[in-house]
Amino acid sequence: MMIPALFLRVARRQVVRFPVGLSTFVANALRWRGSVLLGLAPKKLIVPLLLVCTVAIASCSQPNASLADPAPANPALANQALAQATFAGGCFWCMEKPFDQLEGVVSTTSGYTGGQVENPTYQQVSAGRTGHTESVRVLYDPKQVGYDQLLKVFWHNVDPLDAKGQFCDKGSQYRSGIFYETEEQRQLALASKADLESQQQFQQGLATEITAASEFYPAEDYHQNYYQTNPVRYNFYRKACGRDRRLTQIWGDQAGH
Repeated sequence: MMIPALFLRVARRQVVRFPVGLSTFVANALRWRGSVLLGLAPKKLIVPLLLVCTVAIASCSQPNASLADPAPANPALANQALAQATFAGGCFWCMEKPFDQLEGVVSTTSGYTGGQVENPTYQQVSAGRTGHTESVRVLYDPKQVGYDQLLKVFWHNVDPLDAKGQFCDKGSQYRSGIFYETEEQRQLALASKADLESQQQFQQGLATEITAASEFYPAEDYHQNYYQTNPVRYNFYRKACGRDRRLTQIWGDQAGH
């Protein structure tokens, strides 16, 4: 049974903005554009919709976090021992794990980039008011894993044909993108995109943007390593959003999970 993407996005975003009790949230959620939402949802979907409310509340009702500050300078980067890469592929919860699994990746950080507002909060970004997109910063050892390998992982975990967002999450705050740190990264990113567009299934062109990296603001603590700290809620969201189903349609056996 498919859960309406509209309701899933609202549940994920609104409970963070307005943490309330379950009964209050359910009442508010059903009133929110009620004529549209309930008009689209047959009675047999009401219970799944309420289940989404429950899971979303449990996953997002976290203590208030302070505003995100720009990522601090990394001594290892100053010594050129490590490198960093920044990617956007929709919900950042779902983009950490694919990179964490790569040997040579030291860490991943969920955050916001590509916008105009300083120190954005999750509430601001998810509302689409800052120009940022949810993204992940990957810190890696280039002696163990190359940027070209990171690009392969990135492509196989996004829908590059979607110009309106990613999967069930729509809006510029969920756009896919590669934010290069160096000229070498830029050239490799452009070459990888061109290679894909030469394939028949992508000849209409890819929506993924390739732009220079700008200020990266780490997201609030409760978003970090979400697939590890909240595995049940993470997997529920990922499945309900249709991410794996769509990735398999595009990439087949190479699809990320």
